[in-house]
Amino acid sequence: MREKTTPGRLLTVPQTADRLNVGERFVRRLIAERRITFVRIGRHVRIPMDTLEAFISAGRVESDTTHRRAA
Repeated sequence: MREKTTPGRLLTVPQTADRLNVGERFVRRLIAERRITFVRIGRHVRIPMDTLEAFISAGRVESDTTHRRAA
């Protein structure tokens, strides 16, 4: 049995939406706008797990703890 976090694993649109905590419509928009890499298997669309992780990392914004607001 394959482990769920295997980098070569392909996710369905609902699985991807669940992972991103968004709706399926948003994931389908990402696909339509070519903002995320996907694989077509016949009529089915799959998103590689490693691509999804890279997409999440690319959107990550690090906090800036050196800059404080005046009280």
